[in-house]
Amino acid sequence: MAKTIGIIAIKGGVGKTTIAASLASDLVNHYGKKVLIVDANFSAPNLSSHMKIDEPVRTIHDVLAGRTQILRAIHNRYGVDVIPGDYFFNRGVNMLKLKSRLESIKDNYDFIILDSSPNLNDEMLSTIISSDNLFVVTTPDEPTLKCSLRAAKIAKERGRPISGIIINKIREPKYELDLKEIEESLGLLVVAKIPDDKTNIAALFTGIPTSIYNKNSSFSREINRLSAALVGEPEKKSFIKKLFPFVLGKEEVNRQLLKDSFYESVFEETK
Repeated sequence: MAKTIGIIAIKGGVGKTTIAASLASDLVNHYGKKVLIVDANFSAPNLSSHMKIDEPVRTIHDVLAGRTQILRAIHNRYGVDVIPGDYFFNRGVNMLKLKSRLESIKDNYDFIILDSSPNLNDEMLSTIISSDNLFVVTTPDEPTLKCSLRAAKIAKERGRPISGIIINKIREPKYELDLKEIEESLGLLVVAKIPDDKTNIAALFTGIPTSIYNKNSSFSREINRLSAALVGEPEKKSFIKKLFPFVLGKEEVNRQLLKDSFYESVFEETK
């Protein structure tokens, strides 16, 4: 049965959808997993732009409005099953039915990834209650970090603690919060540190997830390391890491802890 992973943030522009699309694509194309990604940003869906789906006939909005079965809303791109959203859908949808709709197809997948809304309302709540594990995407600045803290508190209140923090768009570390400050502020582990990468701009323009568009970009390499933790595989080491294998960054240690926790949860489910 699939692990449902929610990618959340309470601030637009942090790269949440870029990460969700690339993570799904990497799990499929580098690790051979069966993955579904769902656009759960109901008021401003844009996953289709990242996955090159033009004018989808059926969407998650149709599913939650009771107009179609969930299997009929699935599109396939780059080996990934995708349920896009409809930006112009003007009928009422019951967002809190997302969990029950996903339950009917969880046996078909290894992972289901939810690209959440950045709005602190029922949209994000639907992702939180539908997910087995949650990751918060943040940029290394204080305003965004404060927003991320709110997301972590809400998830904890709903019994869905955050599995890790993904720091994205690292530009000038000298003027940004470091990993230790972020972990101490949120009380959570940082599992990925992603530098700002212009490759993402070109990838979005072409509608190809960055992890496929350029698998050797700094962004893609860090996404691949996170994927490795989720599937229980060893990370691919850089040349420097091969020379100094025992010198580990804090985020690398955290990914090992993440890998162990995922293995334990899968083991418990199969007992």
